[in-house]
Amino acid sequence: MKNKQKLKHIAIYLFIMGALLGFYSWKIEPHWVKYEQINLTVKHLPQALQGKSLIQISDIHIGNYVDKDFIKRTFQEIAALKPDIMVYTGDFVRLVHNKIPLEELDEVMQDAPKGKLQTLAILGNHDYGKNFQDSAAADSIVSLLNGYSIKVLRNESVITQGLRIFGIDDFWGTNFDLVKAMKDYNQSQASLVLCHNPDAADLDGWNGYNGWILAGHTHAGQVRIPFWGSPIIPVKNKKYDQGIKKISGDRTFYINRGLGHSIPIRFNARPEVTIFTLRKEQ
Repeated sequence: MKNKQKLKHIAIYLFIMGALLGFYSWKIEPHWVKYEQINLTVKHLPQALQGKSLIQISDIHIGNYVDKDFIKRTFQEIAALKPDIMVYTGDFVRLVHNKIPLEELDEVMQDAPKGKLQTLAILGNHDYGKNFQDSAAADSIVSLLNGYSIKVLRNESVITQGLRIFGIDDFWGTNFDLVKAMKDYNQSQASLVLCHNPDAADLDGWNGYNGWILAGHTHAGQVRIPFWGSPIIPVKNKKYDQGIKKISGDRTFYINRGLGHSIPIRFNARPEVTIFTLRKEQ
């Protein structure tokens, strides 16, 4: 009789703990943003950019899972920080009934934070619509972003006060061209790369690039088991989960966990906004 009572108490305890954990993963952590602060050291960084801020947002996934008001509130918080350079590293949307939710994205981007010096973006796989192969869907997002003075880099680069920022189109999309994107790389010039999918780092075509690559895509797996990691990460190279990664060719990844989500659950993988401080590499 005592053993049955004990087992009953254990079962009740496990049920309560499971319910609390489920509620936390569903309602709390997906909206509990962590503001990561990182020093980003750049070779040949011009003195004019020393100590300037660069903020990265990734994977907002506007659609039927992500609360638009949550994204808008976070955008307003970021805008109050007055970043010098603002970058968005892809996956602005998630399909709703096989359609790109352009109206919802338009509403959210009205509050999009801008950089005092530059505001840039690249596309992610979800921005290419169904099966990531709809070029017209991607073009419609580019047009919308351009309307908010956000320049979308599609295998090209721009120079901002002596810092050349490269933007690589999405690895799974229809317009990926690493060789074209990196053709203007010069080792004597301060450089930075935006690349949504980290797996692109393992391809040939980087033209000798050695520096930082800002990525997203993984969401850190969204569910991370303590002391083990995430059982599901949408990349071939499972080392590319989150945070800073030193990789071949004297390159350094920063893989952002994303602000939105592709499933409405996060555990041990809080959404993030990354605040970089630009520093000249000594």
